[in-house]
Amino acid sequence: LLKALHLVDKAATSIMKEYFDRNVSKVIATLGAEQEYFIVDKALFNARPDLAMTGRTVFGHIPAKGQQLEDHYFGSIPNRVNAFMVDFEFEAMKLGIPVRTRHNEVAPGQFEVAPTFEEVNLAVDHNALLMDLMSKVAEKHDLKVLFHEKPFDGVNGSGKHNNWSLSTDTGINILGPSSKPKENFRFITFLVNVVKAVYDNADLLRASIATAGNEHRLGANEAPPAIMSVFLGSELTKALEELEKHSEISLEKGDNVYLKLGINKIPSILLDNTDRNRTSPFAFTGNKFEFRAVGSSANCASAMIIINTIIANQLNQFKKDVDARLSNGEKKELAIVEVLKGYIASSKKILFEGNGYSDEWVEEAEKRGLSNMKSTPEALSVYVRKETLDLFDRNQIFNHREMEARYEIELENYIKKIQIEARVIGDLAINQVIAAAIKYQNKLANNVKTLLEIGMKKKSVESTMTIIENISDYCNEIQELVDKMIEARKKANNVEDTVKRAKLYSEDVKGYFGKIRNYVDKLEYLIEDEQWPLVKYREILNIK
Repeated sequence: LLKALHLVDKAATSIMKEYFDRNVSKVIATLGAEQEYFIVDKALFNARPDLAMTGRTVFGHIPAKGQQLEDHYFGSIPNRVNAFMVDFEFEAMKLGIPVRTRHNEVAPGQFEVAPTFEEVNLAVDHNALLMDLMSKVAEKHDLKVLFHEKPFDGVNGSGKHNNWSLSTDTGINILGPSSKPKENFRFITFLVNVVKAVYDNADLLRASIATAGNEHRLGANEAPPAIMSVFLGSELTKALEELEKHSEISLEKGDNVYLKLGINKIPSILLDNTDRNRTSPFAFTGNKFEFRAVGSSANCASAMIIINTIIANQLNQFKKDVDARLSNGEKKELAIVEVLKGYIASSKKILFEGNGYSDEWVEEAEKRGLSNMKSTPEALSVYVRKETLDLFDRNQIFNHREMEARYEIELENYIKKIQIEARVIGDLAINQVIAAAIKYQNKLANNVKTLLEIGMKKKSVESTMTIIENISDYCNEIQELVDKMIEARKKANNVEDTVKRAKLYSEDVKGYFGKIRNYVDKLEYLIEDEQWPLVKYREILNIK
């Protein structure tokens, strides 16, 4: 990470010094990591073996009242949770972690904390320390903090939105629009280079957030899709379109290049008129870029290494392209404009203003040639592509061996997490769910037998018989699917090649999770509340 930060500092400083501001001697990458999390009661957490062992609920029927009314989001923070927040904020202050906000999030039981922006390496350390601190303080309040990206199916997952920007040692936010045309020219220059870097390295950005937990979250509810795209807002998109359309610009002595380019028309404040597209994985939000696809349990370093490396690499290429034109005698502003026009034309496919959740966007992205890597093993394979290995080697961030080791470790981590979830699913389904279902079924059968013995008509027990039959059918389906899942797991475990084993776990073993859950959740709906062995969503999510 430190190497990547040094790289982007060197590249950005060089451009600032030679093209925009000679007084700049250092450029600092800054980060504000918004941390989303769920809070549950410690006793209820311990009553759910799946939460304790995997960090998420593998079963659970959606409650009648979830987040439809958004009353949790817009309501006040529950007293018990607020006491916990105040406590960990004091502890964070003692450690020098600049916690800035506290609020409810959209899903019931979901909350967020955000820090003041800091230098990236410091922000990464502070976020890791904060997560540990929150878990420890929660114990004192008999609470549990859940950092899993999707602990509850059917409600919003949790992310760690990485708000990234570049600042100079002279106090300038390079990605902040200005009221001065010359400064806006600088802003547009860096903005376009970020867009170009994301376009050229979209698959690598996708790999940086690929984990077993985030696989459950991406494209579900409030999380952005697995397709990488950039949202700029209508004002900036229009400005780039105008810039690209400009044909050759001829300047007479004293002509204002900014006026001719329309750069003076860009609003100095974009925070209010740039709507925040929550479906975009990489969105410009007024004076920074927000990488929304990062998972809540992630270490920010992974995403930050990638972002700073690809942008530094792009800035170095930009300087080469501009210098080549300058050596032919072109005016500096025009040389920069011509290079930017080429970048806009080649990378505009990555720009998207619409709904990232829609099926139409998936089809449109495919037409544009954008990748849609839904599985973690597929996304992680980008780490060992030749262009990725060359990128990191050329910039002296990772050598080939280090990247290959990283790839292997990430795959192993993925396999183990899916393996644990599979074992938990099998254990709970057979030892708790089916056992409870048979017990309840026997109770119903005895009821039917008694009613018939006292002379009741068969018609009076038809509804009960239907429930008994449904329980049998669901239990049989669960048993059959669990057996198949176990066989798929055994088959995967016998494969030595890590890449092939990860693929088998992703496609075959994990493929049974949703199917088993479907029948278990149907049983939860049928079996009486007192006999259901697992704490239900309606109980665990409504923290007070």
